[in-house]
Amino acid sequence: MSAKMKTAWFCQECGAQSPKWIGKCPSCGKWNTYAEEIVQQSGSSTTPVRFTAGAGKPVTVDSIALSEERRKETCDRELNRVLGGGMVPGSVILLGGEPGIGKSTLLLQLALKTPGIRTLYISGEESEQQIKMRAERTGGPVSECLILTETNTDPILYHCRETAPDLIIIDSIQTLQSDKIESVPGSVGQIRQCTAELQQFVKSRNIPLFLIGHITKDGQIAGPKVLEHMVDVVLLFEGDRNYGFRLLRSMKNRFGSTSELGIYEMTASGLAEVPNPSALLLSHHDEAYSGTAVAVTLEGNRPLLIEVQALVSSAVYGTPQRAATGYDLRRLNMLLAVLEKRCGFRLGSKDVFLNITGGIRLEDPATDLAVIAAILSSSEDIAIAPGTCFAGETGLTGEIRPVPRIEERIAEAARIGFTSMCISKYNAKGIRQIKGMKTIPVARVEELVRQLFG
Repeated sequence: MSAKMKTAWFCQECGAQSPKWIGKCPSCGKWNTYAEEIVQQSGSSTTPVRFTAGAGKPVTVDSIALSEERRKETCDRELNRVLGGGMVPGSVILLGGEPGIGKSTLLLQLALKTPGIRTLYISGEESEQQIKMRAERTGGPVSECLILTETNTDPILYHCRETAPDLIIIDSIQTLQSDKIESVPGSVGQIRQCTAELQQFVKSRNIPLFLIGHITKDGQIAGPKVLEHMVDVVLLFEGDRNYGFRLLRSMKNRFGSTSELGIYEMTASGLAEVPNPSALLLSHHDEAYSGTAVAVTLEGNRPLLIEVQALVSSAVYGTPQRAATGYDLRRLNMLLAVLEKRCGFRLGSKDVFLNITGGIRLEDPATDLAVIAAILSSSEDIAIAPGTCFAGETGLTGEIRPVPRIEERIAEAARIGFTSMCISKYNAKGIRQIKGMKTIPVARVEELVRQLFG
């Protein structure tokens, strides 16, 4: 019996299906996200299931032979770090990020500058001339890179079979369209179908596949949530476009850790790796200023030194203002409440502004100590002693809690040139002393005030 066509309504945010249009999605709670799509349904439900004998059968765990997949290293050391050592053959990697953040530039540089890897770069958003102009700007060799401007999956898979590449890059998955379903590109059904076709092809031939994905205004990868479940690795490329730094985070990785972080700097010739980000993120002053403190934080498994700036002034307009750039405003309010309740600082009538330099957003609780030090330094208008940095978490009772991997933080601070570091008293037990680095243990916020200001 021939196939019968029917329509259904799909949520463009989460992929939930409904037989009719509804205003609010019962699955994700978003409004006006349902779009109509044409789907196929077989007219016969009694067709017997056919399979080949021996095609697949249950086996015990002990009888499964392990074969370690050899990763393919790229020219990008930061990307290798985030992926866990390189690309796994047959893996599907989804790269998301805001428009203009540098997703296409990052993967085009990967295609142009990785020697020995034949790459097929498929673009549905740019013409060949536009890609050529960007390739000349990055200044990489182009002998191993093939460019294809196409949006239909049938000719894409044909050229993939004909060229037999070692790496496939799709820019972007929202622009592709499959003839197997009748809906517009970028819809839930098209994204799911195109990803499934590409995934089946690359896994049968052990070819790594990069997919560039758009994100929504909330910072989530656009399309159905099932897209993130289908792929093996989800990477998020983020950063403030007003600054030159870009961060590559791993949100999901079936073949490695999700705690690694890659740091880049946007230059006139493309994205450049930053092997020593602490030296670039710190400000270099000729003299000491009040209201600045250096936090030793962890981004992934990498310790970083980042400058925290605070400004405390009298509230001119009656209601005190609280503003934070690169830091959680709710946590800032909590730390101000601790200072007022436990230490007696009258900050309720003061404006407090906090800024994290370099466009970096801090989420590590170990930066609490540096934030408090910067606020107190600005409030008292006393500069913190040069060469001093901080690492410690603050509790609601005013205690300074220990933080993980304190020895790595101390070693990084000593390598940059710092001479003293305020840490939790409970972190100071049994740590290895580093020559030229003095650790200052504090148990409560009151002790930190005495150490800094006497």
